[in-house]
Amino acid sequence: MKPIILNTPDPMVKVRVMTAKDYSNKALKTLHRAGVLHVEESEELKPIDREAIEHERREVAELLTDIEGVLVYIPKGEKISLGEDIEVIYTRPFNETDSEVRLLYTKFSNMHQRAIKLEQEAEELKEVKRYLEPLGQQANLRLRDLNFSGSYLFSKVFVLPSEIYEILSHKLGNYLFWGMVATIENDTILHVIAKAEDQKIIESTVKDNGGKILPIPDEDLTLKEFMGAAEGKIHRLEEELAKINEEIECKTRENLEKLILFREALSAENERLSVLEKACEAKYVTLIEGWIPENNVEATVSELKENIGYVFIDTRKPEQVEKPPTKMRNLTALKPFQVIVNLFGIPKYREWDPTPIIAYSFAFFFGLMLGDVIYAVCLILVAKFVLRRFVDDPESEGFKLFQRIFYISCGVALIVGLLTGTYLGDFHQLFGIESLALAKGIENLLGDSLSFIVFSLIIGLIHVNIAHVIALIKGIKAGNKAVILGKTGLFILQIAGIPWVIHFLGIDILLLNAQIYPILLYIMLLGILLIIVSFIMQQGAFLGSILWLFDVTGLLGDIMSYCRLAGVGLATYYLAMTFNMMSGLIAGMIPAGMMRLVLGTLIAIVVLLFGHVLNLLLSAICCFVHSLRLCFVEFLFKFYEGGGREYSPFRLRKRALVPVKGKA
Repeated sequence: MKPIILNTPDPMVKVRVMTAKDYSNKALKTLHRAGVLHVEESEELKPIDREAIEHERREVAELLTDIEGVLVYIPKGEKISLGEDIEVIYTRPFNETDSEVRLLYTKFSNMHQRAIKLEQEAEELKEVKRYLEPLGQQANLRLRDLNFSGSYLFSKVFVLPSEIYEILSHKLGNYLFWGMVATIENDTILHVIAKAEDQKIIESTVKDNGGKILPIPDEDLTLKEFMGAAEGKIHRLEEELAKINEEIECKTRENLEKLILFREALSAENERLSVLEKACEAKYVTLIEGWIPENNVEATVSELKENIGYVFIDTRKPEQVEKPPTKMRNLTALKPFQVIVNLFGIPKYREWDPTPIIAYSFAFFFGLMLGDVIYAVCLILVAKFVLRRFVDDPESEGFKLFQRIFYISCGVALIVGLLTGTYLGDFHQLFGIESLALAKGIENLLGDSLSFIVFSLIIGLIHVNIAHVIALIKGIKAGNKAVILGKTGLFILQIAGIPWVIHFLGIDILLLNAQIYPILLYIMLLGILLIIVSFIMQQGAFLGSILWLFDVTGLLGDIMSYCRLAGVGLATYYLAMTFNMMSGLIAGMIPAGMMRLVLGTLIAIVVLLFGHVLNLLLSAICCFVHSLRLCFVEFLFKFYEGGGREYSPFRLRKRALVPVKGKA
C-alpha cells in the first residue's frame, strides 16, 4: 500500500570512519567517489587545524576565479563534451593542477590586460574627440592652447551637465578672462582662460558640482588636425582590439576541454575541503561521520577497506533522538513529483512521504483543468525546447524532474482532451465536425457547467477525506487520542450529515425511509460532540469550545475549493471557443470575394494565434498554481509536517555535457 499511496524514506545507517592522519585525504577521496556519505560535523574529537585547510580553499577559489576569467570569452550556453574522465584530473596531486592552471592563466593574462588597455584608450579618445568637436567648429585652436598652466594664466576645458552650467555660469564668469561655450546633448563644454591664482577655485567648483576636466592630449595639433588623426587612431585601436579578442577566443577554445576539466575537478576539491573542515582529528587520527543509505553500506565499507590500509569503520542504526537526512525512494514515474512535495517541505526521516498520492492528485487536477489535446502537446514542446533556455544548467537533475512533471501532467491533459474531443476548444466545429470525443459520457460530464461543478465537489470530498484518513491513521500510530476523536467525529458528521443535508434541500435521491432522518440528526450531533471534545483536549476548555467550529466550516470550505477545477477547466474551454468565434466573425466583416478569402483568412489566423497563445499561457499558469494549491492547502496541511533535511551526499559529480557559463 505505502509505495503506491504513501512512501517511507530510505533507511539510513550512521557511519564513523576513523583512519590515520596520513590516510585522511585518501579516505575522503574514496568517499567522494563512492558518493553516498551525507557528512555530519564530528564533535567527539578536537577540532582540526582549520587554518591550513582555509588557506588551501582560498588557493582553490583563486584558481576557479582564474578559470572563470578565461571562460568569459566563450559565448553563454555553449557546452563541451568531456573526452577525458574527470577522475583522472581529480586524483592528481593538487600542486600539479595548481601549476598547470596558473600556466594557462598566465598565457591569457597579458592578452587580457592588453585588450583592456586598448579598449580604455579607444573609449577615452572617443570621449575627447566627442567633446572637442563642437569647440573646433567655433575656433581652430591648438591642443596645447587648450591645456596649459603658467605663472599668471591657465587654460582648461571643462565638461558639465547643461542644467548645472546654467546655475554656475554667473559665478564662474566672475573669474574668467575669456571663455568659449559649446553644447552636445545634455552636456556643456566650457573652454576657459583665467588667472592662475583662481585655478583651484574654478576646478573645485566644477568638480563639486558633477563636472570634470577634459584630459587634452599633449600634441602640437590644431583641433581639425586632431579630429582627423583621432578618427584614424580609434579605427586602428578597434581593429587591434578585435584581433586580440579573436586570438583570445581562439586560444580559449583550443584549451576549453582542459579548462572545463580543471574547473570541475577544482569544484570537487573545494567540496572535499569543506567536508574536511567538518571533520575532527586528534593528534594521529582523523574521524569522519555521516549517514549512508542502508543498501549502500556494504559496498562503501568494502571499498574503504580495499583502498585504505589503516581504517576503522563503525556502523549503527539511528537512535530515536537523532534526525538523519531524508532520502526519498519513489518509483521512477513518481520521482518528479518529489519536487512538488519539497516545495512544501522535505519529509522528516520518520515521516511518511506523500509523493505518490501528490503525483496522482497534481497530474489529475492539471489534466482535468487543461483538458485540451493541442494545448497539452504545445506545453510538452515548450517544456522540452523552450524552458531550457531560461535556466543556467538544463542538464541538471532538478530541471529534468521539473520537465517530467510537465510531461506527465500534460499527458493526462492529452488523454482528457482525447476523451472529450477538445482540440483548441471547439475548433473542429469550424469545419463542420460535430464531435471528436472518444467517450461521449465524459464529454457530456465535463461539457456541462453544473455537472462539472458537481463532479469537482465529489473529487474534493474524496481527496479531502483521504487526507483526514491518513491523519487518523497517523494519530492511531502515535497514540494521539485527541486526533483520533476529532477525525472520528469528522467522519461521523459527514456520513450522517450528507444524506441529511440532501434531504433538507428537498432532493431525495437516496430513497431513505423518512424516519431515518431524525436519527441522522442525532448522529451528526454525536460527531460534533466528538470534535468539540477533541479540540478541548488539544486547545483547552476556552479555545477548544470556540475553535471546533472552524474545523467543521473548514471542511465545507475545503470541499467547495475544488470548484476551481470546473472553473479553470470551463474557462480554458470557453476562452478557446470565444477566440475561435472571434476569428470567424472578424473575417466575416471583410467584403465578399477574393479580399475576404485572402485578407479574411490572414486576419482569422492572426486572431487564432494570438488568442490561443494567450489562452495557453494563462491556462498553463492557472492549472499549475491551482493544482499546487489543492495539493498544499486542502490536502497536505491535514496530516503532513515536513521540516526534514535533504539527503545531500558527498560525491564527485560527473557530467558528459557541462555548461560553460560565459558571457551573454
